[in-house]
Amino acid sequence: MTTNSTWSHHQNKLFENALAIYDTDTPDRWRKLANAVGGKTEEEVKNHYEKLVEDIKCIESGNVPLPNYNGGRNNKGYNFMDEEQR
Repeated sequence: MTTNSTWSHHQNKLFENALAIYDTDTPDRWRKLANAVGGKTEEEVKNHYEKLVEDIKCIESGNVPLPNYNGGRNNKGYNFMDEEQR
C-alpha cells in the first residue's frame, strides 16, 4: 500500500546522507535507507527516491525554470542603498 507521507527537512537530510552511503548495489538498500531516515517504511523511502529521480530528470531536461538568484541585486552581486549610489 502506497502512502503519501510528508518528509521533514531533517528526514530529507538523513535520506540524502544515506543515499551517499547505500548505492544501488547495496543489499537490502531500501531497508537500510528506511532505518537511516527513521519513521519511514521501505516503500515510502523507495517512492521518495523515485520522485527525486523524476524531479532531477525534469530539471535536467529544462522543464523546470531555474529561480532568479539575483534577488534585486545589481550585476556586481551586492545591493546598493540609495545613499550609497550617490
